[in-house]
Amino acid sequence: MSAIYFLIVVFLLCLAVFDLFVGVSNDAVNFLQSAVGARVAKYRTILLIASLGVIVGAAMSSGMMDVARHGMMVPRNFSFDEVMTLFLAVMVTDIIILDVFNTLGMPTSTTVSLVFGLLGGAFALATVKVLADDSLDYGMLLNSGKALSVIIAIFVSVAVAFFFGSIVMWLSRLMFTFNYTRTARYGIGIFGGVAFTALSYFIFLQGIVKSPYVSTAVSGWIAAHTSLLLILVFVISACVMQLLYFAKVNVFKFIVLMGTFGLAMAFAGNDLVNFIGVPLAGLDSYLDYAAHAHGTVPDAYMMTSLMGSAQTPPVYLLMAGGIMILAMATSKKARNVIKTSVDLSRQDEGDEMFGSSRAARSIVRFCQSGGAAVRTYVPVSVKRWVGSRFNKSEVILQDEHAAFDLVRASVNLVLASMLIIIGTNYKLPLSTTYVTFMVAMGTSLADKAWSRESAVFRVTGVISVIGGWFITAGVAFISCSLICLAMYYGGIWVKLAMIALVIVLLVRSNRNFNKKASEVDKSAATFRLMMRTRDPQLVWELLYKQVSRTQSFMTRFALHEYNLIMDALAAENAKVLRKAEKELQTELQLLKNFRRREMLGLKRCPMDVAIERNTWFHLGANSNQQFVYSLRRMLEPIKEHVENNFHPLPPLYIEEFRPVRQTINDLMKQSGALIETGRYQNYREILAEADNCKDLLSVIRKGHIDRIQKSQHDEQLKVGLLYLNILQESQEFLSVMRHQLRAAKKFMEN
Repeated sequence: MSAIYFLIVVFLLCLAVFDLFVGVSNDAVNFLQSAVGARVAKYRTILLIASLGVIVGAAMSSGMMDVARHGMMVPRNFSFDEVMTLFLAVMVTDIIILDVFNTLGMPTSTTVSLVFGLLGGAFALATVKVLADDSLDYGMLLNSGKALSVIIAIFVSVAVAFFFGSIVMWLSRLMFTFNYTRTARYGIGIFGGVAFTALSYFIFLQGIVKSPYVSTAVSGWIAAHTSLLLILVFVISACVMQLLYFAKVNVFKFIVLMGTFGLAMAFAGNDLVNFIGVPLAGLDSYLDYAAHAHGTVPDAYMMTSLMGSAQTPPVYLLMAGGIMILAMATSKKARNVIKTSVDLSRQDEGDEMFGSSRAARSIVRFCQSGGAAVRTYVPVSVKRWVGSRFNKSEVILQDEHAAFDLVRASVNLVLASMLIIIGTNYKLPLSTTYVTFMVAMGTSLADKAWSRESAVFRVTGVISVIGGWFITAGVAFISCSLICLAMYYGGIWVKLAMIALVIVLLVRSNRNFNKKASEVDKSAATFRLMMRTRDPQLVWELLYKQVSRTQSFMTRFALHEYNLIMDALAAENAKVLRKAEKELQTELQLLKNFRRREMLGLKRCPMDVAIERNTWFHLGANSNQQFVYSLRRMLEPIKEHVENNFHPLPPLYIEEFRPVRQTINDLMKQSGALIETGRYQNYREILAEADNCKDLLSVIRKGHIDRIQKSQHDEQLKVGLLYLNILQESQEFLSVMRHQLRAAKKFMEN
């Protein structure tokens, strides 16, 4: 029997390593976003500084392990078997949630998954025990006070981070303006001194006092002289910062790098429990049972040992920190995961990752109305002065790829790390993703990065991310409760089945990620370059290539979907038709995204070029979408016809349509080749041939209508009308091709 528990422990430890990699790749790397977004240094340099912070934070995170041991439950009233069942259920739930949410493209949080998984599993087991034993109650089994404080801390941190991010950023911008090189001499010493002192207090003073590796005498002396130490640190750091400024050193870069170290340390100290806390608690439980059970069955041996604080060996913590660093350095996903936060907080207009929602529109409208009402009571002179401090045209970016400036990056890092380290010192497992993301959103709002044109999209993004976290909480609680009960009543076989399920999900998730990574939007790099470059002529050259790429791809895509639909109709394959329906829906969303990207690029082109070409640009973009609309009008009745198992197309119809379909294929391929190469020598011949094909379709359509009218078989009416729709939409398909080719030629020709 002990062999199964040994297997569970080994499995938990393997999942700990996996969680470390996935955690860093998915959300833990958020502590790099500000330094990377501001382009404060090379990625390798930023990674090195963050790695040092991870090592220090990992070494000081031992106290946080108590959350997994007795933060949600009272383990002395649970048996060894129940505790191991709970820990396995939590880790299985965590993997399943991660896989499902990644598959659906929804944001999630490892902190929320862990805390609510532990709470859900402990609640399920507590319910079983209370129903079986009248002498027990929930207060004896669940650590309700600690659980409530942890839950409140997690969700309150969202509002606190956003509020303080907005206030601190607004005051900082009021002090330094967007042209911080001109105004920094007045307050850079105080700003840097406050930042360094705040980080020093929570990183070193509080961290050292509560560290298990520092003697009582040293920690006691620091605790007794904290105020004096803070004053000294502030005075010295403020003077040093001011001197560095006079020495022509960019102090904001130093603050950003220091904040990166602090946030990385805060992450390792706080989130490490999410990744290895449960597996190490399972290991401690197994070692305690093996050493002290003396023949007691697992159901009868109570886990009183988990009531004590974790004595995690430093080597485990340092190994975990090393795995985190390895994940940051090698994971391709880690380099891409910061894109959401950076895009939602960037200073300029650009590609919006989220659409519009009713809630976001209501919030934006309410805030605009409230802001307008408040501004009526503000003196004109004050509004004029504040407006002069928020002149975004003076913004100083490190280079053309930077999303925001160093002032905002400094506030993001220092404030986020302070909030997280405060939670760590009070042993509250805050979500680094929550805090970092919401601070970034608050600072971007205060920095006027959300214009009226982009506010609704970015508010939708924030609501989507926060909503994902709340959904995670409910799903984790319910899922872990059910999985825990299934393991409890199903015994060893259900546990083994769950282990096998997790292995399958991990393999599938890795394959899906690799497949998704191979389909990355190649146009994103071109678009980002268009948004960053200040040379209008270069923007036009990039836009020219981008529009050509979009339209030639759309021609190939439309032809592929056209043939796919026609082949599926002939084969009566409803599955392929449903796939085509999803592909068309996805492509329509992408086309809207591409159109907005290209429109933003057109606005940055030379004025004379933009005025001359904008009509043809919009006609081409409309044609791209009309391809999809035409195909959807063709697909809808075909899909209904096939799914209802109506009569297939008669051979007469198929043979009659075959040469027309071949002509459409030839014309679409020729049109796509012209657009892709930019050579329009036989442009008029293609248009003329398309007109001839349309005339032929008109003749066939008229003959088919007469055929329907004269038909004596009513059961053939449905398939006759279906064929008529195919003829009509094929004719429209050719019209769209002609419009697109003409618009492409006019837009791209010199």
